[in-house]
Amino acid sequence: MATAFEIPKTGAVDFLALGALIHRLDPGIIPFRKASSCSVHVSGGEFNCTANLADCFGMRTAIATAMVAYPIGELIQGQVRAMGVTPYYKMFKHDGVRGPNMAAVYSDRGFGIRGPVVFYNRSNEAAAQLKPGDFDWDGIFATGVRWFHSGGIFASLSETTAELIIEAMKAAKRHGAIVSFDLNYREKLWSAAGGADRAVEVLGRIVEHVDVLVGNEEDLQKGLGIPGPQVAAKSKLDPSAFVDMMARVVSRFPNMKIVATTLREVHSTSRHAWGAVAWIGGQTYVSPTCELDVFDRVGGGDGFASGFFYGLLSGASPDEAVRLGWAHGALLTTFPGDTTMASLDQVRAFAQGGSARIAR
Repeated sequence: MATAFEIPKTGAVDFLALGALIHRLDPGIIPFRKASSCSVHVSGGEFNCTANLADCFGMRTAIATAMVAYPIGELIQGQVRAMGVTPYYKMFKHDGVRGPNMAAVYSDRGFGIRGPVVFYNRSNEAAAQLKPGDFDWDGIFATGVRWFHSGGIFASLSETTAELIIEAMKAAKRHGAIVSFDLNYREKLWSAAGGADRAVEVLGRIVEHVDVLVGNEEDLQKGLGIPGPQVAAKSKLDPSAFVDMMARVVSRFPNMKIVATTLREVHSTSRHAWGAVAWIGGQTYVSPTCELDVFDRVGGGDGFASGFFYGLLSGASPDEAVRLGWAHGALLTTFPGDTTMASLDQVRAFAQGGSARIAR
């Protein structure tokens, strides 16, 4: 496959990510102000990709992250094991009162005309205390790592987390791994971390080391300060505005080989139109579009990234890689929680034009 770079063909680890593990409290369609119970989902943008790639796609994955020795930490560690992800933990001890803590995200699902409501408790978060020197990157990469990944949410947590990402990316480059980054721009998190100007400065320094970028037009504008599209999109599913920005992205970041994103038209909380687009080595590849009946939208973007990365890592054509990401992201919205419950056969069937007919 022509991707304008060479992905290592072998390695002890196919995909290594650096990021924060969190637990998401989900009361379903009931707003938190009226909730009496909730489900707990283990999540984190970077972890979701490692979990999806291991559980659905059968890849060897690992996560470098913070872990706290207390019951919430044990719950999270159990899900990391269950999804088949190898952990590299920087351990912290909880003081029984103040922490440090594993972050909590509160997110109901909304319904119909009522959108989901998301808010955070990242006070005294262990992952925000991670800093350069906490992981032996050369030792980790020396085992053979094909692909390294991180994201903008982790970068926003503290001054040291952004520097840790850059340290890890430099090590990945030294050892020949592909480097990817999901901008995942979150207004609330960056507002608490120095504001929009700091986001552009920090994310810009990170993206200088990136081969594969995941992010939509808003991420590119707010996260990197790239001027907006000069072409007006006809709809949220029209990739022309995204494609129009690629020349400016590559002019600013000539290291960039691939930029990809999902395309989503939200009719209601429960009904979305869904697509994806990727710019790969100067060519644009667009997925089919489909109408989704959404059970839980959280994690759909990570589902796309996971399937897309799998396509690239497994040697699929660019068009097939985009379809695999599109199909896996679509399927992920039909499950509760933030990580996959899909099988590779289901993903391949949908990517090739499958339907919701019963499989007998």
